Amino acid sequence: MSDRISPQDKAGILLETMPWLRRYSGQIVVIKYGGNAMVDESLKRAFAQDVLFLHQWGVRPVVVHGGGPQINAMLARLGLEAPFEHGLRVTTQEVMEIVRMVLLGKVQRELVSLLNQEDYQAMGLAGEDAGLFRARRTPAWVDGEPVDVGLVGEITHVNAAPVLSLLDAGRIPVISSVAPDEDQPGGVLNVNADLAASALAGALGAEKLLMLTDVEGLYANWPDRSTLISRLTDEELREMLPSMESGMAPKMRAALAALDGGVPMVHIIDGRRPHSMLLEIFTDDGVGTMITAAHAEAFPEVLR
Repeated sequence: MSDRISPQDKAGILLETMPWLRRYSGQIVVIKYGGNAMVDESLKRAFAQDVLFLHQWGVRPVVVHGGGPQINAMLARLGLEAPFEHGLRVTTQEVMEIVRMVLLGKVQRELVSLLNQEDYQAMGLAGEDAGLFRARRTPAWVDGEPVDVGLVGEITHVNAAPVLSLLDAGRIPVISSVAPDEDQPGGVLNVNADLAASALAGALGAEKLLMLTDVEGLYANWPDRSTLISRLTDEELREMLPSMESGMAPKMRAALAALDGGVPMVHIIDGRRPHSMLLEIFTDDGVGTMITAAHAEAFPEVLR
């Protein structure tokens, strides 16, 4: 049997995308880049193609990334052992230097280069650039007790102006999740990229926040894959959060923060599947989980 798509099917696919292309043309979409999509070469290329597709059709994508696997690999390569507290890695000043080097000098550069292979539109930023982010050092919590994990913080302020300037110039901003420490002049903190993307999406007035993960989406009863949730509201998600698996809970808290910040929709997408972003946004069925703000006005029928 041939895997080739017939001309009729190709036409159907194109027609199916048109309402979404009209709906999102000119809109800002923030994408949290992470998981296997950051480490598998074919998935990296597919991700870059998706971002360029959005950009070329008038959507205004903004990419925010972390780099946990790459940071761990570099620490191992250099023979650096970070201290641990209650099973959590402590980001010392020495570790923070590696974090900045990997995020800005490796992960961001690779993605910018991929996006600029066909045209020169992507530009890298860090939270330190043009006052984009400010952060405050925060502890982790283990069994209800605070644990000092070093130079790790949460976003306290977003200055959207430098990102909006790049978007207005037709650029694709690629942003690393490090930020100046507002309580320590000259200090820099590592910031959870999900939370950084969430805060930025709210500040930009984004239409969507897309969060790439290594699962198909949100499940009502993990690991039962038949319980994948296609769509739910923020109120329904809040009810699920206390019983949620620890791996997904921080991402869902970031999703709720974005919705509370005014972003109408958050999508949880399987980054292991090539072109999953386009399938979720521009097809009738979608492939991931969409979370909507319950208080938002009704969306047009064309929207999933």
